[in-house]
Amino acid sequence: ICGEHGGDPSSIDFCHRVGLDYVSCSPFRVPIARLAAAQAAIVNGK
Repeated sequence: ICGEHGGDPSSIDFCHRVGLDYVSCSPFRVPIARLAAAQAAIVNGK
């Protein structure tokens, strides 16, 4: 997933739940995306 969806926390959570392990986003959204990915891993389990 790339673009705005790649940096959206709810999209990252969805991607984690369906088994996707890669998203692409603008450099400005990387900190948000990393935090959302960590939260998804904790909440949904690895």
